[in-house]
Amino acid sequence: MSRLAGKEIRLCTPTVTDLGEFVIVRRFLDDDGELAQYLVQQLNTPLDWPANGGLNTGQVAKIASAAACDASYNQAANGHLADLFAVLPLPGTPEGNEFWVALGDAGGDAAVYIDPGNMGGPSFDRLVRGNEAGIADRVLSFFAELDEQQRDAVTEVIGDALAHDTLVAGGRYLGQLWLRDAETTAWHVLLARRRLHETEDDRKRFLEAWGNA
Repeated sequence: MSRLAGKEIRLCTPTVTDLGEFVIVRRFLDDDGELAQYLVQQLNTPLDWPANGGLNTGQVAKIASAAACDASYNQAANGHLADLFAVLPLPGTPEGNEFWVALGDAGGDAAVYIDPGNMGGPSFDRLVRGNEAGIADRVLSFFAELDEQQRDAVTEVIGDALAHDTLVAGGRYLGQLWLRDAETTAWHVLLARRRLHETEDDRKRFLEAWGNA
């Protein structure tokens, strides 16, 4: 028992239901999700276990380990990819319209892949709700089509848009950071979308081959 502002507060172990109210990965714990499959198949912990019980430290540690592994990395990478686009000027605003026109001029035909009119808002809605790789495909297609001159021009456009929101000097440097981060993150999404049950045999062959090397 503890007291705060004259009120008694009962300290107790949170139940699964309690935790489910604020754990950010809760929405991904469906029967077909990667994290759910990892918990059930690898840790032998069904989603409704333990029934009407609390979580002990060992159980929490295993679940945290599962959440940090590559079974759920796709969601984290997708979320970061959305964050990268969120720092750019918003479509439909005067600043945003000017920015996306400038980016289209700098990137040429390649910019079509990430143009808001072509990607559409629902694409990001689907991305943040699950393991969608469509945005990653578009981002990597964008980078693949850029020649060196276009990439330099895109770097400047993005860097100029970011420069006013940070103390870091040099818009060009910020643009380089954005492009590098977006390209790597998109690749992580595509790599991590290989579901655990689809890659299990591949991993066994990988370990065997390297073990025998």
